[in-house]
Amino acid sequence: MGAPLSIVRESRSTSLASEVLSQTSREESPDDTDESVPLLADLEANHRTYNTNGSHWPEPLGKRQARGVVKDVALRIAQGSGPLFKDALRSIPAVILGTLLNILDGISYGMIIFPAAGVFTGLGGVGVSMFFVTAIITQLIYSAGASGFAGANGSMMIEVVPFFHLIANQIADEIGESDPHAVIATTMVAFAFSSILTGITFFMLGALKLGSLIGFFPRHILVGCIGGVGVFLVITGLTVSTSISDDDFSLSLDTFKFLVLNVHNLVMWLPAFGLAVLLRVITHKWEHQLIFPIYFCIIPVAFYVVVAAAHLDLAALREAGWIFDMGTSREPWYQFYSLYDFKAMDWGAFWATMPTQFALLFFNILHPPLNVPALAVSLHHDVNTDKELVAHGYSNLLAGLIGTVPNYLVYVNTLLFYRVGGDTRVSGFLLAGATTVLLLVGTGPISYIPVMVVGALIFVLGIDLVKEALWDTRRRVSTSEYITIASIMVCMTVWDFVTGVLLGIVVSCVFFVVQSSQRQSVRALCTGDSVMSTVRRPGAHRAYLRDVSKQTTILRLQGFMFFGTITHVEEAIRALLDEPAWTRSPIRFLVLDLSLVAGVDMSAAEAFVRVRRLLAGKKVSLVLCGFTVDTPVGQALSNVGLLEMGGVELFETFSDAIEWTENTYLRAWFRAQKTETMPVALPGRQDDVIPFSGSVIDSPRRTALVDAGWRTIARDHSPPDLQDAQEPYNTLVRAFASYEPIDRETYAPLMPYLARRTVPEGTVLWKQGDAPDGLYIVESGILRATYRFADPTPPMVESMVPGTIAGELSALSGLERNATCVVERAAVVWKLSTDDLEAFEREHPELAQAFTRLVLKVAKLDYDILITALATRQ
Repeated sequence: MGAPLSIVRESRSTSLASEVLSQTSREESPDDTDESVPLLADLEANHRTYNTNGSHWPEPLGKRQARGVVKDVALRIAQGSGPLFKDALRSIPAVILGTLLNILDGISYGMIIFPAAGVFTGLGGVGVSMFFVTAIITQLIYSAGASGFAGANGSMMIEVVPFFHLIANQIADEIGESDPHAVIATTMVAFAFSSILTGITFFMLGALKLGSLIGFFPRHILVGCIGGVGVFLVITGLTVSTSISDDDFSLSLDTFKFLVLNVHNLVMWLPAFGLAVLLRVITHKWEHQLIFPIYFCIIPVAFYVVVAAAHLDLAALREAGWIFDMGTSREPWYQFYSLYDFKAMDWGAFWATMPTQFALLFFNILHPPLNVPALAVSLHHDVNTDKELVAHGYSNLLAGLIGTVPNYLVYVNTLLFYRVGGDTRVSGFLLAGATTVLLLVGTGPISYIPVMVVGALIFVLGIDLVKEALWDTRRRVSTSEYITIASIMVCMTVWDFVTGVLLGIVVSCVFFVVQSSQRQSVRALCTGDSVMSTVRRPGAHRAYLRDVSKQTTILRLQGFMFFGTITHVEEAIRALLDEPAWTRSPIRFLVLDLSLVAGVDMSAAEAFVRVRRLLAGKKVSLVLCGFTVDTPVGQALSNVGLLEMGGVELFETFSDAIEWTENTYLRAWFRAQKTETMPVALPGRQDDVIPFSGSVIDSPRRTALVDAGWRTIARDHSPPDLQDAQEPYNTLVRAFASYEPIDRETYAPLMPYLARRTVPEGTVLWKQGDAPDGLYIVESGILRATYRFADPTPPMVESMVPGTIAGELSALSGLERNATCVVERAAVVWKLSTDDLEAFEREHPELAQAFTRLVLKVAKLDYDILITALATRQ
């Protein structure tokens, strides 16, 4: 969802915010303002005077010089205060706009902090004072440098209003309205405690650098809560306009008759609602950031023009509910402190509100991590979210200790403030000062504010939030997310906000499980002949492995394995073991690649144990790869004992697992051939035990191994007198005989050009990027080539066993080496250097051409396998 979805308080002018965002994106970045410079930095910079020797300490003064120096210092101070004075002058429009917005917010939101009925009747002025106090606190803290935004605007967090009503009503029900003093005292402490709790939480989140983590909270749950707040504000607009209490309002036919069929009540709320709709029509047609404040300045002026023209009596209008009736309208701003009485408060009722307090806290902490990055993008300003959370922690903790309500950085107010020049900390301090003047004036002027002004303000915000939640998201979220949003709104409206938040979390979890269960967990299913290891083997061995590797089935998994996704995996494995599939393609190894599996829960781990039992019944080895024992996946499987079971093998990489299965097939063949005398060097893990040791002809799978061996390895086109031949002819035959006959006399001219080298383990034959020095044919031992790519692609490892070639392409092309080659096991190689290759081409051109063509055949097959491994390793 877009940034405005994360903004509740500011959404009272969603279209206005969109307009400002679009205009701001077309303006230049306000990079010319150094927001990190201390407020008086320029003034302090001009205070230094330097003498001729470079010291900043002034020279000793005589009496005659004193008067001139005083004048000079005064002049310098005046000149130094220039930037400060200019900032103050430039900030006046922004301060006026910010003050006007605070007035509108104070009378609309401050008035409804407390419920308007019962023991809380007449506390609207107290709420306004608390609003201004928390606004001043947060403004001072942000402007003093706690916020990275020099012109940050802070104000009361109005999302708390529905929760405050819930807390207040809970306390009143717990104590009873027979003791109003205790009810109000307990409520005041509960409100202040919410600020302290919010401040501590913000501070911890910022200190632990968890700001970005909160930003990943499911946005549609937040949108549903925003919509619920919108419905609450629409209802509040009705109750404020008609002077009924929240308790008397219900979603019933009687309430409908009271609001619609009663002409007096209809006349009380309909003008405010009409004004809210008219504002949205105007802002939809004309876009300007000053329309909203000017509109709400015109309404009271027009109201009193009508009153004066009709010679209406203010007292009668106040009694009829057209103007606020503030019985204590002369109370000072600090009147709310007299409501605190720790001796009179009921601690049992206070602790009973904790579930609501934590729901309020949960809702509070979601907004700054979303608002701050959105504001940073709008202002082209780089900001640290964790620093802003710490600033919110300070401001809320201080607000709670002083005894007022939670606060936060206001997105739209700050954006408008910047737009009209409020981009310095001077402007922030001036706004705090102007708000302080409003606080000192007191709540007396509220008794002259038309009710329809406050009602229209509340209706505007409520309508915007409902529209934002239901209309703006209709094509931007999935069906399940939209159902979640609507469910939260209905639950919050019919029951309460805590239940709505909990319902949203539960519904989201249910939909997440359902959607995750529908996701395909098996990302690939293939056999071993299509994905071979990156080991260069003699052609006969490779042909044998391509045939017998059909008995290896590879299952590559992805995502998180839990009770919802493991069912698909288990069903796929059972299908492989069913009789029809087993008859067509019997399995020797089942390779499970878990490299892209994020985690395994207990249900999935136990499902893997069940799979192992099924495989054991068919004598199939389970080969796991893509993780280690100390990873979360490894720990989860170890906890159910899977890794300790017989017939289970574990490898860190997929290539290692496939290499092990191929080596096992080769060992099985050579051990079955009693006359085999030539040793076979195999890379990777050296296992003496073969999972299917014994006779290789007592089952269809073992018969298939024998048949494949006789068709390939046993008929490797070696000449009958190979045992009597000398090196390097034997090595040439093993390397190339599978591709075409290697006649001894034909290739005799090549032998003098091949130089025999014995290289110990760990020797680096060449490094990636080196110039080529020749090609190598491996007689014994094992070489290992490592191909390194640009980050973040991991390297690829390739092994060369006896009877294979290495470094052939770079030697033939003359291009730099594309890998680093190291001797993994002490080896004997035959080297055809680049100089000898050139001499061979000059002296025996036809044979050199045939040999080059033969080398390219081998290289083509080797690189086909390497490319396939690269393409399929993830």
